[in-house]
Amino acid sequence: MKRKKYYLCIKGWIVAYEKSDDMKVLFINTYESRGGAAIACRRLVKAVSKAGTDVHLLVRVPYCGVDRNVSSVSFSRFTRVLNFVRFAWERFVICFYNRFSRRNLFSVSIANTGTDISKLKEVQEADVIHLHWVNQGFLSVTDIKKLTDLGKPVVWTMHDMWPFTGICHYAGQCCGFEKKCGSCPFLVNPHERDLSAKVFTRKEQWNFTNISFIACSRWLRDCARRSTLLQHSYISDIPNPIDTNFWKPQNKKQARKLFGFPEDRKLLLFVADNVSDIRKGIVYLYEALEVLASKNADLIEKTSLVILGKRSKDISLKSPFHTIPIGYLSDAKQICRLYSAVDLFVTPSLEDNLPNTIMEAMACGCPAVGFRIGGIPEMIDHNKNGYIAESRSAIDLAQGIEQILFSENYFYYSTQARLKVEQSYAEQYISRQYIDLYQKLLNSKYE
Repeated sequence: MKRKKYYLCIKGWIVAYEKSDDMKVLFINTYESRGGAAIACRRLVKAVSKAGTDVHLLVRVPYCGVDRNVSSVSFSRFTRVLNFVRFAWERFVICFYNRFSRRNLFSVSIANTGTDISKLKEVQEADVIHLHWVNQGFLSVTDIKKLTDLGKPVVWTMHDMWPFTGICHYAGQCCGFEKKCGSCPFLVNPHERDLSAKVFTRKEQWNFTNISFIACSRWLRDCARRSTLLQHSYISDIPNPIDTNFWKPQNKKQARKLFGFPEDRKLLLFVADNVSDIRKGIVYLYEALEVLASKNADLIEKTSLVILGKRSKDISLKSPFHTIPIGYLSDAKQICRLYSAVDLFVTPSLEDNLPNTIMEAMACGCPAVGFRIGGIPEMIDHNKNGYIAESRSAIDLAQGIEQILFSENYFYYSTQARLKVEQSYAEQYISRQYIDLYQKLLNSKYE
């Protein structure tokens, strides 16, 4: 990065200062387009690029499209096979430690294998390295250490708890990360020196002086600050960005017609990458619908449930309400239209950071109802743009659904949902915070 000296006259005084030109930021994420972290990362890449910063994205698993600002370590058939072997090897070791039980197989990552990217041209030319979600065989603990040892500023946006725990992505009720991990509830045979304790100890070898940890929510920031691993690290919070010019309300009647939805019903929407994922809490949604049906049988004739995600057709049979399974949608335009077609977004997730789905729904003027967990209460303002139910309370969730869905003030909830996103998550607002951070880190490096 080139640095030039500038002179500024302030009240008769000539002040000299240095400014960096052509700052290059390298974003690193396992996937280019799959999963919430990949979506958030790509949105931030786009936002920072729009602000005039030179950006590049390095991934393990690329999208089929061609983008000159994206490169992958899976650039040949051999490297694709090798990277799959790394992914499979990590899962095998986890399975082995859990006595070949598949329970919690994807709730943990041990980063025992990965790709050394420290000598790649993209890394060498970068002024700032910006890590995102780098698990599932992309970067090992050792590979991350090599990046932190380069002496370049490293920003790490945390999309879950893994950077400061031993092996888990979400700790649940466990507070082991506040000490040194061990006796991990995600392992079949937990003990003080188990796999979580070993990985935690390996993570202690990172060069934390070069890493600035950014949480997407205040909840995750506070969790990170309690971690022994990050006790001397810089930790702050900046939410994910969203393009409010793309994600915006559309004509509800037209949107419903395009999907073939009934026009005379209230529509609830549940979204999950995998609908059967226990962490997404669809069981509590069904319980809440049972509560509503028993309380007022007429609601069954007035309300339908729309389910978006893998296995939606299988799991929809359990709902007491008329259910419309959508399956999996990858077209953002279609998803945006879907949010406009429904009346209420319901997210009974049991563990979550700052879900993109809530942000998308609210940007399209769709109020949201969710549990008081993770970063969700930071997004949904209770009785303003939605409803926050007490965690794991199907009764309270039902109360929230009924209150928002049939409220005389529904238009108020809808407009406030859109306003919250415009004021808190618009991409120009978020990109400015990150660019200021990059500049601050580079300035301190050259002082």
